[in-house]
Amino acid sequence: MRILVSNDDGYNAPGLEALVKALDGLGDLTVVAPETNCSGSSNSLTLNRPLSVRQAKNGFYFVNGTPSDCVHIALTGLLDFRPDLVVSGINNGANMGEDTLYSGTVAAATEGYLFGIPAIAFSIVRKGWDHLDTAARIARQVVEQQTRSPLAGQILLNVNIPAVPYEAIQEIRVTRLGKRHPSEPVVKSSTPYGEPVYWIGPVGRVSDSADDTDFGAIEQNAVSITPLRFDLTHYTQLDQVRTWADPLCVNR
Repeated sequence: MRILVSNDDGYNAPGLEALVKALDGLGDLTVVAPETNCSGSSNSLTLNRPLSVRQAKNGFYFVNGTPSDCVHIALTGLLDFRPDLVVSGINNGANMGEDTLYSGTVAAATEGYLFGIPAIAFSIVRKGWDHLDTAARIARQVVEQQTRSPLAGQILLNVNIPAVPYEAIQEIRVTRLGKRHPSEPVVKSSTPYGEPVYWIGPVGRVSDSADDTDFGAIEQNAVSITPLRFDLTHYTQLDQVRTWADPLCVNR
């Protein structure tokens, strides 16, 4: 088993180190992670400048780019082998509901998924690294299960883990994504020169935390595992949009 490990908090992040230690002995591990924190970078690729790859004393490779850059470079030129699994995390904070669209942690895993490699993203739901040992232990269990009994087809799993002692974990639950209300307003400020600046506001409140959602699982101290896919086609609207678009045909 050859495992590519990445994250979005940067190659020095405690969550990455904990994940690598947790996966020790499960296969050959290669770490390719961002040089700096790239939270909220989503699936962006750096196209306006060249990227550099360096290696830290602990053997981790780090890239002056995004999480997607890291996995993309690893799979298309840096590595001389194809990994059996891509693992991302452990993220400092939750990636649930619509937040998965913005998450660099999920994006690193998604890049592997887009290359046809099974991928798993891990996040501990409260910032600050409390009970990181719990998240690491859960991560090992999930990867061990994928190793013993690989899921069929293209696999992208989003795993969120409560920040509680391991003994307080109630269960591991398969969930769907929940929903939030729109984000809070931006925070307005100004530079020393009086120019207006804006900080993105806090995330919105949760609006769907049913028991079968990721939010619902976390509220009950359960680990949430959500299988994701990235076919964005809205299939139930296809016929409606065909009818709407029919008058637009010009070659009649």
